[in-house]
Amino acid sequence: MITRKSPFELNRMRKAGEITRLILGRVAAAVKPGITTKELDELAEAAVKEFNVKPAFKGYQGFPASVCTSVNDQVVHGIPGVRKLKSGDIVGLDFGVVYKGYYGDAAVTVGVGEIAPEHQRLLEVTREALWKGINEARAGNRLSAISRAIQEHVEGNGFSVVRDFVGHGIGQAMHEEPQVPNYVSPLQRYNPVLKPGMTLAIEPMVNVGSYQVKVDPHDHWTVTTTDGSYSAHFEHTVLVTTGDPEILTKLPESREDDGGMVQW
Repeated sequence: MITRKSPFELNRMRKAGEITRLILGRVAAAVKPGITTKELDELAEAAVKEFNVKPAFKGYQGFPASVCTSVNDQVVHGIPGVRKLKSGDIVGLDFGVVYKGYYGDAAVTVGVGEIAPEHQRLLEVTREALWKGINEARAGNRLSAISRAIQEHVEGNGFSVVRDFVGHGIGQAMHEEPQVPNYVSPLQRYNPVLKPGMTLAIEPMVNVGSYQVKVDPHDHWTVTTTDGSYSAHFEHTVLVTTGDPEILTKLPESREDDGGMVQW
């Protein structure tokens, strides 16, 4: 069942989203050659304590960290560790918090130092696809409008959309109904009408090469492209309203011009 959030719930989700965005912005701004993915996770851990919230991912089905750090051909769910980032890498950062029982969830992919033009274009197209999907999160649209907008933009630019992992509803649980695919399948039978009060985590995952992915057989978490091509991931938590979609994982107005924050 898809839950529609009350004003009370939405106030808590706005706060969860704001804190998620602030912490993730800090972590993304710290990305540089030589830093380890574990150090990025430690930054998030310190910020979680500062804001007195819970990390959404740590302990979730056994995940061992607060931030997912997915480098180059890693699509999602990369586990932070001793790997040092180097110039030319790209790193996807996926992070969320729990604030008074409600979740925020966001992701951004950033380049490390100078990156290849193709990979810069991958980041730009994936970010654009996210916003095209968000623009379709409107009352009266079908869920597939989001999926179609993302897929058409990605494939129209020569990249591929991951199919095995999708966006999702979000609220008092990190993963609620409905699933939000980033592509349209002729086999898709569940295609609800969007209504005000629905909250969705929209998150295109885009590969340079094939859309096919695999899960690491050793850590059982890290998802990589099967062909070794690079992958990007962007995400916002979004509220369907009677008008324009509302981005719940946005910076507060007082921080929008903060030069240290990564924007997406």
